[in-house]
Amino acid sequence: MLEFADAHYSGRRTLFVEVILPLAIAKNYTYRVPYDMNDAIAIGKRVVVQFGKSKLYTAIISSIGDQAPEKYEAKYILEVLDSQPIVTTAQLQFWHWLAEYYMCNVGEVMNAALPAALKLASETKITVNKDMVVDKTTLHDKEFLILEALDLQPELTISDIAKLLGQKTVMPLLKLMFEKNIIHISEEVSDRYKPRRRTFITLNRIYQDQDNMRELFNILERAPKQADALLAYIKLSRHQKAITKNELIEESGAGAAAIKALIDKEVFVAEEKNVSRLHYENEDDGAVFTLSEQQQNVFIDIKRQFEDKDTVLLYGVTSSGKTQIYIRLIEEMIASGRQVLYLLPEIALTTHIIERLRNYFGASIGVYHSKFNDNERAEVWQKVLNNEYKVILGARSSVFLPYYDLGLIIVDEEHETSYKQFDPAPRYNARDAAIYLAATYKGKVLLGSATPSFESYFNARIHKFGLAELTERYGGVELPDIEVVSISEETKKKLIQSHFTSVLMNDMQVALDNKEQVILFQNRRGYAPVLICKICAYTPKCINCDVSLTFHKSSKKLHCHYCGYKEDTPNICPACGSTHLEYKGFGTEKVEDELSLLLPNAKIARMDLDTTRSRNALQNILNDLEEKKIDILVGTQMVAKGLDFSDVTVIGIISADSLLKFPDYRANERSFQMLAQVSGRAGRRGKRGKVVIQTYDPGHRVIKQVIDNDFLDLYFTEMEERKSFKYPPYYRIINLDIKHKDPEILHNQAIYLGNELRKHFGDRVIGPEAPLISRIRNYYIKSIMLKFEKDGVSIAKAKAIIREVITEFQTTKLSKGSIVQPDVDPY
Repeated sequence: MLEFADAHYSGRRTLFVEVILPLAIAKNYTYRVPYDMNDAIAIGKRVVVQFGKSKLYTAIISSIGDQAPEKYEAKYILEVLDSQPIVTTAQLQFWHWLAEYYMCNVGEVMNAALPAALKLASETKITVNKDMVVDKTTLHDKEFLILEALDLQPELTISDIAKLLGQKTVMPLLKLMFEKNIIHISEEVSDRYKPRRRTFITLNRIYQDQDNMRELFNILERAPKQADALLAYIKLSRHQKAITKNELIEESGAGAAAIKALIDKEVFVAEEKNVSRLHYENEDDGAVFTLSEQQQNVFIDIKRQFEDKDTVLLYGVTSSGKTQIYIRLIEEMIASGRQVLYLLPEIALTTHIIERLRNYFGASIGVYHSKFNDNERAEVWQKVLNNEYKVILGARSSVFLPYYDLGLIIVDEEHETSYKQFDPAPRYNARDAAIYLAATYKGKVLLGSATPSFESYFNARIHKFGLAELTERYGGVELPDIEVVSISEETKKKLIQSHFTSVLMNDMQVALDNKEQVILFQNRRGYAPVLICKICAYTPKCINCDVSLTFHKSSKKLHCHYCGYKEDTPNICPACGSTHLEYKGFGTEKVEDELSLLLPNAKIARMDLDTTRSRNALQNILNDLEEKKIDILVGTQMVAKGLDFSDVTVIGIISADSLLKFPDYRANERSFQMLAQVSGRAGRRGKRGKVVIQTYDPGHRVIKQVIDNDFLDLYFTEMEERKSFKYPPYYRIINLDIKHKDPEILHNQAIYLGNELRKHFGDRVIGPEAPLISRIRNYYIKSIMLKFEKDGVSIAKAKAIIREVITEFQTTKLSKGSIVQPDVDPY
């Protein structure tokens, strides 16, 4: 049979494909293509390959050639999964750039980029050998259990059997059963993406005749439920073209049996169809607005600058109407036939702004973020690939979608740290990645912010980027009145109630009396950050991380915000036996709790990670705020980003000091951004808002700069310091985190690695040092920082040397058990 195959394909080329596997391996593997698959392969298609002894993986073809690998014998690819490529050549170029720039492997990029439903699952399937008659009395207990289970379910996975037997290792037992010819073992790949299907109901054409319809109702007099279903169909058909079976059951109340009876009688025709999972799919409302004179001038200016600049920074004060300029640019880009990516830093913003943008773009806008399930993400992927969406609105992961012709990327709130991916690799910044991505399509990038990152503003000042400025709020609304209140003074005068100064309490009460809304900002979730013994100062710590546990009143437990560990709250100090335990500090949960006692008639809600975990929770909070079902919203930094509600007139910053006193060279920049952004939520439509900043340090330079809205003073002051101490944007930073479960071994490893790097880079190497949190998930951490000047140093060569040093380190015995994680542009 093999000889016949060789003879049949004797005139065909022997092809080899290099594939990207979703693994953290340094090099791509090459596989041989069976002759009968030669015509099926193409760059960007998925193939099934065996890697290692038995594991099957989905891989992406990255190149095709006729050269066999020199170092190993190429295995055959087992299957080609796609009729058309699902990854474009522009994407592959982007993946390779990300891997190179952010010092990771292209397999890690693939893992981050592809939706889980497009990465196929490899599972060992166990089935009964039906040709074998088994005497069950000769079987061991566990063998008997497995066969009994296979009688009930014809196919089981290894994990199913492990659960059934209550043990981890089942392969030896299955191997024995296989040798006895009792079972079959096969490695199968199953595609996880299944289209969503719905049953649609239509009326048989013969009953569209009036006489036939009257006759039908006469027949159904003895079947009232079926008559109800028919009436419900007629009612629904007046308002919508497509009617699903579920909608008909709900409208009629007749039940599934009545619908089935009408289908059996051929009154209704049932048809199953694939439907979209995206609820806004077919909505298309028109909306009209007019740009102000300043907006129109800036709009024209941006288009002019795009003629000779690929990237333009739009620096506009909060509520200046940046979104309206975005919409005009999107309209022009769609009219030219090209796609637009609108990046937002938070899912909170994505769900909020989609409601505004769908008024203008209807079904041509797609949404992509991590709250979508696997099938929904795969569906968006396919629609973008087929050029069905003209606009994609999404969080950072949407840079990975397979665009057809990307003409414009808008990066809103470009300063936000949420654009940076910290774990796992690739540790990319979506803002910077977007600039490279747009270049691959010869597209443009618009960065928008009321408080630009220093890097972007620096690039605009040296004319690498264009710069457009909006200096006035839309509609002539004044910037909010900002009042700074000293917590120390209020405490001395005994005016403070709980965590609220008399000024903030008074302003909140006035807003409530006027039927207006309040947002309170506290940049820490949970109830209390620290539980401490008053006698011996014992504080409960996480067993896996070097952090104290935070008390959450909702669960009545102590939580670790790094690894998720939880434990019961002690009533007695485990160290000294004292009962004098008290909570120190406060988070959003405590603010909400105490506010409900001080203002019992106010409707209070909380918006933080704990209250927005479920899929629709966030949207429900925003809807309630818009519909004025909430008087006071308490939140973390989520409330600072892009929310636009007309009746929010008072903003309270409960404790500005937690932002200002952070040990980070960006602390002042981040504090200004956060305070200015939160303040910008107040008084956005015709009413001047009020912002109350509570602090122990009312004379702090950054607070004065926020009050004066003086970004330039902040910028020039901070940039002098950064130049002196060799920080971005004058220098590039690469961090290396070395991790190990043994602190002594880690110390030796980090010293060795630091010394090896110094041989090449000298005093550009700083450390190793223990970071602020030196143990996470049972791994101790040491950090090495490398600083490279922008001029006179090839960063590509520096990265190549760092890779070589890490590789050499990993070949030594000393590296055993360690993890080395490079992070390029870590902040």
